[in-house]
Amino acid sequence: AGEALGRPRSGDTYLIQELGIVYFDYDSSELDATDQAILRRNAEWMRQRPDMPILIEGHCDERGTDEYNYSLGERRAVATLNYLRSLGVTNELAVRSYGESRPVCTEHNEDCWQLNRRAQFMGYLE
Repeated sequence: AGEALGRPRSGDTYLIQELGIVYFDYDSSELDATDQAILRRNAEWMRQRPDMPILIEGHCDERGTDEYNYSLGERRAVATLNYLRSLGVTNELAVRSYGESRPVCTEHNEDCWQLNRRAQFMGYLE
C-alpha cells in the first residue's frame, strides 16, 4: 500500500483555497457525512485538473504524544486519500503528517483544538 500513497514532492507548497478542509473528531481518522460531502466537492475540482499533483497534510491537536499524533495525522491523510480514490480521483496524491507541529490555532480549548484536527490540500509551487 505504501507505493500507492505516493511520496511527497520536494519544494514549497501552498494551501489550495478552492479545496475544503476536512475536520476530524478527537482521536479519530473517520470521515463523517459532512467530511464526505466536502471530499465529493473536492473530487469534482480535482477531476477538472487531473494533471495537478496534490499533497494531503494530516494534522492533530496538541493532546497526545508527538509520536502518536504523527501516526494519527498520517491516518487522517490516508483516510482522506483513500476516499478521494474511491471517488475516481486520478491526480498524483501524496500524504504527509505534521502531527501537532503546525496548529492553525494555539489557544488551549476545544474550539481551537477542533480547528487543528484536520486534513488539508496543498499544491506545489513550480
